Amino acid sequence: MTTERSTPRLLARARRFTARRVRVGVRRMRRSVIPALQMTVAGVGAYTIAERVLGHDDPLFAAIAALIALGFTKEPRMRKVLEVSVGCTLGILIGDLLLHQLGSNLGTATLVLFLSIMLARFLDSGPVLAMQMGLQALLVVLIPPPEAAALGPFTRSLDAIIGGAVAMAITLLTPKDPRREPIAELKSVVDAMTLSLRDVAEAVRNSDSRQAWHSLIRCRGLQPQIDELRSAVNSAKELTVFSPAYRKHRHYVRHMAEVADQVDLAVRSMRVVARRIISTVDHASLSDEAVENLAAILDEFAECSLLLSQAVAEPGSAYTRRMETAQEALSALAQRLHPKSLGIGTLEGETVVLLLRTLVVDLLQAAGSSHEDAREQLPEL
Repeated sequence: MTTERSTPRLLARARRFTARRVRVGVRRMRRSVIPALQMTVAGVGAYTIAERVLGHDDPLFAAIAALIALGFTKEPRMRKVLEVSVGCTLGILIGDLLLHQLGSNLGTATLVLFLSIMLARFLDSGPVLAMQMGLQALLVVLIPPPEAAALGPFTRSLDAIIGGAVAMAITLLTPKDPRREPIAELKSVVDAMTLSLRDVAEAVRNSDSRQAWHSLIRCRGLQPQIDELRSAVNSAKELTVFSPAYRKHRHYVRHMAEVADQVDLAVRSMRVVARRIISTVDHASLSDEAVENLAAILDEFAECSLLLSQAVAEPGSAYTRRMETAQEALSALAQRLHPKSLGIGTLEGETVVLLLRTLVVDLLQAAGSSHEDAREQLPEL
C-alpha cells in the first residue's frame, strides 16, 4: 500500500522537476540567442577569412581562437577579449616554436600543454579558459603543422591573430545599447533593497524578527548581483571608449558607475540596519510610539528607494528629473532622522536611527548629492 501511494507521488515530483528544468532551459536558451549568434559568426567568419582570403588550408585555429576569445557572456568585455586573443595567439606561437625546435614527441607535448594552462591561469581565474587553452595546446601538438604554407609551421599563429581580430570586431560592431545591461542590473539591485526595506518595516510593526532575517538574507544574497552590476558597468565603459558609435553615452555610463558604487554602499549599510533591527525586535526595546514611527520611516525609505529604482530605469531626458525627485524625497526623510523626533529613547533604538542616517547619506549620494550636501540634510544630534 505504501509503495502504491509513493509511486504517484514520485511521478508527480519527477514531472514537476522536469517541467521546471525545461522552463529554466528554455529561458536560458532565449537569453543566449545573441551570444550564440556572435560565437557562430566569429568562428565561421574567422575560418572563412583565413581560408578564402589568405588561402590557408584548414585554418582550424582561426575558428578556435575566435571562439575562445569571444567566450560565452551576455556582454563580452573589450579588455577580456583582447587579453584572451593575445593569450591564444601566444599559446599557439609557443607551441609552434617548441614543435619546430624540439620536434613532435611526448616531452614537447607535455611542455606545450603545461605552458598553455599556466598562461590561461595568468589571464583568467576561472577554470573554463584553462580547459579551452589546454585543448588548444593538444591540437597544436596533434595536428601536423602546414609546412607548405607561406609562413610554414607559424601559419597557425597568423590564424590565431585572425580569430582574435574577428572576435574584437564583433565585440565592437554588434549593435547594442551599452546602457541597457547596467540599467537592468542596477534596477534589480535597488528593487531588492526596496523589498528588504519593506520587510524590516513590517518586522518592526509586527515585532517579528523573522521578517528582518528575511531582509538580511536578501541583502546578503545581493553580492553576486552587485558583482554582475560592476562587470556590466565596466563592459559599458569599455564599449563607450573604444566604439565611436557609443561614445556619446560615455558621460552617462560614467555616472552610472558612480551610482553603482553608492548603491553598493547602501546595500552594505542595509545589512547592518537589518542585523540591528533583529536584535531590537528580539529585545522589545521600543515603545509603541517608537515602533509606529520607526516602521513609518522605514516605509518612507522603501518609497525613496523605489523612486531611485524608477530614476535609474530612465536613461533619457527623464533621468535627471526623476533623480531630483528621489533626492528631494530623501532630503525630507533625512531631516526627520533624530531619535527624539521619532520618540526613541533606548540605546538600541538610537543605534538603529544612527545606522539609518548612514543609509540615507548613501542613498542621497546615489541620487546625485555630494557627501557634504547629504550630511547637511541630517539634523544635529
